[in-house]
Amino acid sequence: MTLVAIFALALTVATAQKKGAVAQFKQTEMDYGKIEKGSDPLRKFTFTNIGDEPLIISNAQGSCGCTVPTYPKEPIMPGQTATIDVRYDTQRVGPFTKSVTLTTNEANATRVLTIKGEVKTPPAETPGAPTANPSVLTPKG
Repeated sequence: MTLVAIFALALTVATAQKKGAVAQFKQTEMDYGKIEKGSDPLRKFTFTNIGDEPLIISNAQGSCGCTVPTYPKEPIMPGQTATIDVRYDTQRVGPFTKSVTLTTNEANATRVLTIKGEVKTPPAETPGAPTANPSVLTPKG
C-alpha cells in the first residue's frame, strides 16, 4: 500500500467515525480539590458537537440528590459548543466522588461525567473565646 492510500484509508475511517452527533468534552472528570464548606458549588463541563448531525441531550441525572446537573434543552448543532453545569452540595463535609449520566442521541447513548473533591471540616471554635458582639462595637449616637 502506498503512503497516499494509507492516508486516504485513515481519513475515511476517521470521517466515518464522526457520523451522527458526537460530543467531544474538554474533560469528563472534574476535581474540586479541597474546598471550604459552603464554597461555590458550580462546575462547568464544556463540550463541542464534532459530529455532522445535531446533538440532543434528553436527560442528565446526578448519582444522588447532592449532585444537580443542568443541560441544554435545545439541539447542539455541528461545530457548536455548550456546557453541562453541575452543582454539588458543598455543605456536606468530607470526600466525594459523584457522577452525572447523560442520555444523548450519540451512537453510544449514555455518557458519564465525574466530579470529585473534598469539603473540609470548618475549624472548631475555641471554647471560652470572646465572640464579636456588633452592639458593643457600634457606637450609639
